[in-house]
Amino acid sequence: MTILDRAVAAAVVRAGAPGRIRFTRRQLYYEVCRGLLPVHRLPRNLRFTLPAPVGHARFLAALERHGPVPGLLAEPAEGPAERRTAPRDDVPDLYDYGLPRLLVCQDPAITGMLLANELHMESACPVFALRDLPLDPRLTEALRRTGDAVVYVLHDASRSGYAAVEDVRAWAGDLRVHPLGLRPVHAAALHLTTGPRDRSTAAGTAPAGLEPWELRWLRAGRGVEVAAVNPARLLRTVHRLVRGQTRHRRRTARLRQLQATGFMTWPAA
Repeated sequence: MTILDRAVAAAVVRAGAPGRIRFTRRQLYYEVCRGLLPVHRLPRNLRFTLPAPVGHARFLAALERHGPVPGLLAEPAEGPAERRTAPRDDVPDLYDYGLPRLLVCQDPAITGMLLANELHMESACPVFALRDLPLDPRLTEALRRTGDAVVYVLHDASRSGYAAVEDVRAWAGDLRVHPLGLRPVHAAALHLTTGPRDRSTAAGTAPAGLEPWELRWLRAGRGVEVAAVNPARLLRTVHRLVRGQTRHRRRTARLRQLQATGFMTWPAA
């Protein structure tokens, strides 16, 4: 067994911990990178990202040698998730109530991962992919009915990630849109592995508030995918952020299990 084969076997265990978390192939790849080069253990005030220590093709070959992986999700199908966005005529009063929050993910695979781990149930927050837009108009009306509803956006730390935020704003209209990140500063504090070079031409979409070095980082075409975050950390972080980090909530057995790992919200900027 090669070093990479052992790294894949160890990453499978880590990616699913605690409590049989389900994860994507891309998340498993980054977990392998984290195992081969464990710089995530370094202090967060040493801010940097780093290139992948192993290529994705080599990882796929090692994954094929490993065999079936418990918890590994199938790759999302092409096209919008029609079953989740179609009107629910069997429940006529479903849209008669206010909807306080909704989450849109840039990556459809991450959308599927959050749904598979029941984040939408734990956080009382419907989860959709960017490619699902536009959603059923009755959903937007339910958001407007609340008055202070928020549309959250989970995006990569890249130019295309910020372009995704602008796409959500264009769809949301007068609804409040709140980007959750990743920001480059989050990726650097967590010492995440960089993804493929971002060749997006959306150079003017980065919002105000980024540090000068973050803007330079983005303009250079660098990027870090949300999938580079450990799956358990991602679940816990997104839950806390969409719920406003409130402490006054019912904690299910699932959340108590996730809390046992001690992960936190995104590092402070």
